[in-house]
Amino acid sequence: MKLYTKTGDKGKTSIVGGRVDKDHLRVNAYGTIDEVNSYIGLAMAYVEEEDLKDVYQELQKIQHELFDCGGDLAFVGDKYPYKVNAQMVQFLEERIDAYISEAPPLEKFILPGGSKASSTIHVARTIARRAERQIVTLNREQAINEHVLVYMNRLSDYLFAVARIINARLQVKDVEYERSAIVFRTKDK
Repeated sequence: MKLYTKTGDKGKTSIVGGRVDKDHLRVNAYGTIDEVNSYIGLAMAYVEEEDLKDVYQELQKIQHELFDCGGDLAFVGDKYPYKVNAQMVQFLEERIDAYISEAPPLEKFILPGGSKASSTIHVARTIARRAERQIVTLNREQAINEHVLVYMNRLSDYLFAVARIINARLQVKDVEYERSAIVFRTKDK
């Protein structure tokens, strides 16, 4: 198998259903999802501690789901066996809730950072938000599997929760934004 095909040398690429420019909204959206996936892979290289084994396994599961997201976005049309579904979103929500209850209470905005793993997850989170914005733009122009949009929205929340739990388990304190007002209320306040 050759890695290069030369079919994209004129600025076009193949998607399911035809060929489009390489800077097409659809290609930008799934290309940005690939960036998120790459940063998650980098973060996984830092998540080797025994206390983070569950996080590692979840991130690996999410990497596969991000390929599903990209695959669903690489299709033009409405009769396609989409892979991304509501159950995938529900899994993220369940994990977010679990991590939020485990993490120290949060009242103010925090700065991205802390441990190497957490810092890298924060980068993935911000790229997930960019992918989400690109998917919103694409959705205005063309039909998509709307579960992908919901998934990417929830994924960035999940990554925020994971970044915090990684720091907490590694006993690295989150740094609060020093000029932040109290923006998150705990249940007892």
